[in-house]
Amino acid sequence: MAIWRKIENFMNDSPFVGRGQELQDLRLLIARKIAALVVIKGRRRIGKSRLIEEFAKGKNFLRFEGIAPTRRTTAQMQREEFARQLNNQLGLPGLASLKDWGDLFTIVAEATKKEEVIILFDEITWMGSKDPVFLGKLKVVWDQAFQKNPNLILILCGSLSSWIEKNIIGSTGFLGRISLKLTLDDLSLHECNQLLHARGFKGSVQEKFMALTVTGGVPWYLEQINPAITVSENIRKLCFEPDGLFVEEFRYIFHDLFGKRLPICKKIVESLRDGPKEYEEIAEQIGYASGGPLTEYLEDLITSGFLEREHTWSLQSGQELKPSKYRIRDNYLRYYLKYIFPHLRKIKKGLFRNMTPFDMPGWEGVMGLQFENLVLNNRRAIWKALGLRPEDIIFENPYFQSKNAKQSGCQIDYMIQTRFKNLYICEIKFSHNPISVEVIGEVTEKIDALKIPKGFACLPILVHINGVKKAVSEAGFFANILDFSDSLTR
Repeated sequence: MAIWRKIENFMNDSPFVGRGQELQDLRLLIARKIAALVVIKGRRRIGKSRLIEEFAKGKNFLRFEGIAPTRRTTAQMQREEFARQLNNQLGLPGLASLKDWGDLFTIVAEATKKEEVIILFDEITWMGSKDPVFLGKLKVVWDQAFQKNPNLILILCGSLSSWIEKNIIGSTGFLGRISLKLTLDDLSLHECNQLLHARGFKGSVQEKFMALTVTGGVPWYLEQINPAITVSENIRKLCFEPDGLFVEEFRYIFHDLFGKRLPICKKIVESLRDGPKEYEEIAEQIGYASGGPLTEYLEDLITSGFLEREHTWSLQSGQELKPSKYRIRDNYLRYYLKYIFPHLRKIKKGLFRNMTPFDMPGWEGVMGLQFENLVLNNRRAIWKALGLRPEDIIFENPYFQSKNAKQSGCQIDYMIQTRFKNLYICEIKFSHNPISVEVIGEVTEKIDALKIPKGFACLPILVHINGVKKAVSEAGFFANILDFSDSLTR
């Protein structure tokens, strides 16, 4: 007989913030009274399991989690662990000797055939990647047993998004069987602010952004911020103490996700430490032949949420052009590669124990890059502040124009082209002090270099968080000066 445990018995102590649309989508499945197969993916620490726990609150819930892979992990070890968890939750001993996933899945289906139940297969990549018939057996038992219970929801969840895309979402075996697909991204700035407040953080806007430039909108990282101490002290403890949680985090997440591909994936992200690069530049820097495997590795890093590929475009036609650049999308990863990794040996020896972020060389420059990354990852906040509707946007991205005989080269932090022939030239600035009037000259130089089609208007936009000097606003140069800190509260 099933020994059901309601989800309240093992809820996470941290407050649940955000994911409103995802929760609504999941709850709508219950009302359908049809068995549902759900796939949820996203980078590690993004809150996939936490979302499912919140959804399953007060309901019958079974959770099975794959074990982290090592060189010695076998498919049978995964089956034995699944059987152990099955015994613990349903009181069914004597399962460890089973050597067939089909038998294990059938036992779960039989135990839940008349129940209103949510079943989670967490880290399904770990669970099934060692056995070539794992997904095939799951598909068969879904067809023959699971889907016959109209009150059953089976959720397949994992961090290696590329594996899930290829083997589940893109597989003909699961074609027409998936009821809902969700990809979890960073929390919005507003949700990050809510989470910090819910955890008792009362620091200033500047302190919040200092934290966010390191953590991004990854919930687990934000939860490591101790509200009883300053953000500077938090960063010191997390990033520069020998046992700081963020010191080894890179190794954990990359090893678990990429396994044998770790060395090349590590080289790729290291090549982007100082800024975005085109494909051929990456290939040359890491000494790897372009094409084939390199393209696949880059796609894996993009699908897993660590990189972003951003195309430039034709202002005349509004069409995407072939040139593109790859940038590190993940704020923690950027910070690790720029500040922690180069000093890892000294940090592990305790030589940076008393170091504060402000003591690090080039700190404000690095924070500028981190802030720019944060803004790009929350670009919809710019659209909202400018009153732009998504349907009116022709193209938007960081923009780069290559130098040739007919035009100068230039790089725009972020540009938006609308169907009304407006070009919003966004300059993103991080500074501890109000931004000085020199910024006008910098933006003017970029606009002068742009090859702008006839009839287009350029609207310079300044994005900041610590104010601007009076001369900047009085000059009337910028069409809009956006205080990005407003994104925290709306």
